[in-house]
Amino acid sequence: MSGDVFDKDALIRYRLEQARETLLDAKTLYDHERRPASIVNRAYYAMFYATLALLVTVGKSSSKHIGVISFFDLEFVKKNIFPKEMSRKLHEVFEARQEGDYTNPDLIDREKAAEVLQAAEEFLHAIEKKLKN
Repeated sequence: MSGDVFDKDALIRYRLEQARETLLDAKTLYDHERRPASIVNRAYYAMFYATLALLVTVGKSSSKHIGVISFFDLEFVKKNIFPKEMSRKLHEVFEARQEGDYTNPDLIDREKAAEVLQAAEEFLHAIEKKLKN
């Protein structure tokens, strides 16, 4: 075994910083009236990175997005640590990102992008608040 020690706190900080930077990217795209699908993509990834930070606290990880979302639901929503509304928003934004990236980006309009951006901000805030405690 190597002498490397897994630093959970450093990984959590790194993932939260990724989430904050990605959310800032989404806001910048929105402010500059860029493609709504791109805004949704960045907002989703902010939520994804925040979720990864949270999963470090329970020793869970997944290489697949749906795995990360499932772990969030199992470890934090089903145990009433976070409300079902957060799960619903995460699932909705994941679906919107899939739509924008792979199916039909023209169905994602500026109004939808604004809703997703708001959801991502609230999601990140809730996770940051939880991780501070």
